[in-house]
Amino acid sequence: MRNDERYEIERAFDLLPHVVGSSWAVIWFRLNKIKKPTREEYRKKVVEYFKMMNPVFESYKEDESFSEMIKYIQQRKQEEYERIISGLNKEVEKRYDRYVDYG
Repeated sequence: MRNDERYEIERAFDLLPHVVGSSWAVIWFRLNKIKKPTREEYRKKVVEYFKMMNPVFESYKEDESFSEMIKYIQQRKQEEYERIISGLNKEVEKRYDRYVDYG
């Protein structure tokens, strides 16, 4: 698969963990009045909400023309879960710091 064929998916995976996962996690913590979750709790909640995007990740039909894209999406999704849980997603970490500092 050429780089230009996966460009939009790459951008989505660059943004979705912190735009969707972190935003929804922060709302959950605020509504539950949890002002200082641990990093581990926060990361788990981000992954929980990010996983709710699975229907979108699985939206391409099982067709030979989409096979490489489907494989790439599955690989990238797993990488993002691991990056979030391990603290390697810098944007998610920034969102955590902002939440615990400013609530």
